[in-house]
Amino acid sequence: MVKPVELNLPLSVGDVRGLKAGDIVTLSGRIVTGRDRIHRYLAENRPAKEEIPFELSGAVLYHCGPVMEKSGDGYRAVSAGPTTSMRVEMYEAQIIREYDLRGIMGKGGMGEATRRALKENGCVYLHTMGGAAVYLADRIRKVPGVWKLEEFGPTEAMWLFEVEGFPAIVTMDCQGNDIHGQVEEESFRRFSDLIKKVSSKS
Repeated sequence: MVKPVELNLPLSVGDVRGLKAGDIVTLSGRIVTGRDRIHRYLAENRPAKEEIPFELSGAVLYHCGPVMEKSGDGYRAVSAGPTTSMRVEMYEAQIIREYDLRGIMGKGGMGEATRRALKENGCVYLHTMGGAAVYLADRIRKVPGVWKLEEFGPTEAMWLFEVEGFPAIVTMDCQGNDIHGQVEEESFRRFSDLIKKVSSKS
């Protein structure tokens, strides 16, 4: 069994440059969430880093719209599965550059603009498990804070999660390798071969 790379957050450029596509990792430390509205707000309004209550430099931004519930004076995550990352592709490269992120996490991979930004800025894309939202919520040990809750609502707000042993796979590294793109190319090649075989028999 492959032993995962244990990553402690926040990440440095050295941490990220030591990772390659295909590495299995676990995250421990603080991550932030962000879906469509947070991405649009960061990209279009461009708030200064001082206006954001959480440190984004070296952070992992998780594409997640969690289900949250009140717990005492704070909150706890009931469900925290990844959302499809391509829905924020139009914003991601800009956000990586402007806020010095070291990791993006979600499911399904991202596009060419993000791939270039990962390579240029020392950042990786982490694919985590779809269909395991409750299990992933159990990796969240604490919810230290939230930003834009009243304005955007609990699903679209930016949550600060303290995680331990949060599992993921590096599928886009900062050397330009992209497992999602490789799978897509191989699938297209095999599909094309299949079409040719069927056509030759007809």
